[in-house]
Amino acid sequence: MANNEINLAIILLKPIVYEHDAQQHSRFSATLREANRKGKKMTQIRGFVRPTRRPGELGIHSLDSFNLVVPDMEAAKAFYGEFGLDLQARGNHFNVHTQGHWHRWGTITEGSRKRLSHLSFGIFEDDFDRFKDRLGHVGIQQLDAPKGFESNGLWFHNPDGLLLEVRVAEKSSPNEKSTFAMTSAPPGSQGSPNRSQAPRTSPRRLAHILIFTADVPASISFYERVLGLRLSDRSGDGIAFMHGIHGSDHHLIALAKAQGPGLHHLSWDVGTINDIGLGAMHMADKGFTVGWGLGRHVLGSNYFHYVRDPWGSYAEYSADIDYIPVNCDWRAEDHPPHDSFYLWGPVPPEDFAVNHEVAG
Repeated sequence: MANNEINLAIILLKPIVYEHDAQQHSRFSATLREANRKGKKMTQIRGFVRPTRRPGELGIHSLDSFNLVVPDMEAAKAFYGEFGLDLQARGNHFNVHTQGHWHRWGTITEGSRKRLSHLSFGIFEDDFDRFKDRLGHVGIQQLDAPKGFESNGLWFHNPDGLLLEVRVAEKSSPNEKSTFAMTSAPPGSQGSPNRSQAPRTSPRRLAHILIFTADVPASISFYERVLGLRLSDRSGDGIAFMHGIHGSDHHLIALAKAQGPGLHHLSWDVGTINDIGLGAMHMADKGFTVGWGLGRHVLGSNYFHYVRDPWGSYAEYSADIDYIPVNCDWRAEDHPPHDSFYLWGPVPPEDFAVNHEVAG
């Protein structure tokens, strides 16, 4: 493996209580209450799967939301809209949804430069006081919510100064492995539609986020001690992947070494390799040609294609990532970078691991 590829491998939130979200959550909760009253199983309601939970252990259950600041809201709307997300204008910001899903995965607001301003993590209601006690026990200073993002959550900084929140929220991380399909047409029939009839790719949910950190080992320790995450896999001190203890994908957050904090990519789950290819083709047709893929990762095992946004971060189409159920004690390993970055795919761009939030 070329040295530059090895180096690349090595280096490589409720913000606001919006009326629209509150109405959606209220309707959803009312449906569950009515089902309980009638004695129905949760799995009979719109495919709902009861949240999984590891008894007696304290940890966040979901990456609930993000807030991304960008200098050009129209550019953000064009990029993420073409990517297949549902951006809903609310005052001076966008709510980020996936098509047909109740959850608000994030917000996009306007600022002088692109930056990831904060992340919110979801916890179970009866864990709130325990998390508050934990912050005090480990000496984490609690902060006020940022202006315009009032909430009743617990706010504090990570070791790189990125603002984090833990807040009571419904579990949005999956409770079982997401469905994945590879179908073949039977003999005597055409397996592919004509290109003019190709469907648009619509991601199903936010899968994970990869953020930059100046110190990967220190960040691993922080997220373990404070948020209750567990290490899934790592590659030296260059990159690490962490999962939730209450059932989650192989990683709901990943940490890559850089000069300082920043966003590398937001990953969005789709159901087939064909969805990845169609999404990549559509983005290229719309002028978003810089990216990396199609390929398959080793750590997490997901198929991928990354599309670069107007400010140097990426949006990833991801399919068939490994899943760590609530009753599984995943064995974390330290993998050599040349043997763990990607299984197959094209050579990544030279600046794929550059943190443009600190690179100027």
